[in-house]
Amino acid sequence: MRWLLASAFPAALSAAPMAAALPSSAGELSIERITDGLTEPWAFGFLPGAEGVLITERGGRLLWLRDGQLSALGGLPQTAQGGQGGLLDLLVPKDFTRSREVYLLYSAAAPGGSAITLGRGRLDVGSSALSGFVPLWSGDGASATRHFGARMVETAEGHLLVGLGDRGTGPGGQEAQDLSLSHGKIIALSRAGAALALAPGLPRGVLSYGHRNIQGAALDAEGTLWVSEHGARGGDEINRIRRGGNYGWPVISYGRNYTGTKIGIGTEAPGMEQPVLYWDPSIAPSGLVVLQGGGFAGWNGSLLAGSLKADHIVRLDPKAGFAQEVLRAPEMARVRDLREAPDGSLWFLSVGRGALYRLSPAAPSR
Repeated sequence: MRWLLASAFPAALSAAPMAAALPSSAGELSIERITDGLTEPWAFGFLPGAEGVLITERGGRLLWLRDGQLSALGGLPQTAQGGQGGLLDLLVPKDFTRSREVYLLYSAAAPGGSAITLGRGRLDVGSSALSGFVPLWSGDGASATRHFGARMVETAEGHLLVGLGDRGTGPGGQEAQDLSLSHGKIIALSRAGAALALAPGLPRGVLSYGHRNIQGAALDAEGTLWVSEHGARGGDEINRIRRGGNYGWPVISYGRNYTGTKIGIGTEAPGMEQPVLYWDPSIAPSGLVVLQGGGFAGWNGSLLAGSLKADHIVRLDPKAGFAQEVLRAPEMARVRDLREAPDGSLWFLSVGRGALYRLSPAAPSR
């Protein structure tokens, strides 16, 4: 089925609401600015208890927000800057309290240009740097500096699923269909960076293929992986990932070339998956979360995606045919990442505002 659509943190991390209450189907919501002064923020992750939040900036900084203060951490890898590359996604694993590990996805120099690399370092209590940072896995190099993708999730088994873009060679390039390359694939890795055989019939490490530019990834309560992908001119997609699935790019697409011409052979082909939902015109979805914490009345199980183009967050309700609810506020200028906090609130990064915000039900008036 597919559809077309036109915390338990210290008080010092929060500020007074920066906007009037926002109406929604879950009641009035408030938006609080957590921190600002960020430059091209790309991802963030919650540390346990009162340890705070980590934030990546594409330019190469990893910031630690704790006790209301931002500090830049050392011990980071050298990133290949340019275009859409740099320091990208961040993952704080479920066992962080014991392991103290932090995982990063970033573009690094590689034969042929640059490649997405997965690396890991250790963040000790009170430290000012990641220690012992090591690269664990690297994708294939490419000369283009766009369509890196670079979103990752940790499964219940402790595996890492990494969504990669096709590196922007255009509809004429078939890298996303080439199973010998990492471009346009979801890659399954162990925490040590070893390629896993999770999709019978595909090369080790490849979970699915035929993706254009994955910008959001999230697991639902059943462990199913969902991703959001940028299309070309139109054709942004939400996909439910099936192991071994071919998601079609660039053979099929609901978008068109920027010149207006058709992409590939059309919108469907035997053996290729259909999106659950697509947008035309594009909204440039970025960041994706499946709510599970009960923080918003009636929203559990909903998918929420940010927009890099339309300056809003959209809620998609799978119980209602993926009907959309648009949440729009000035703070939602180019939402890059959003995540559900341990207290059930929704936090999001705005590139346009250079800030991290918290969205939650408004306190009842007295």
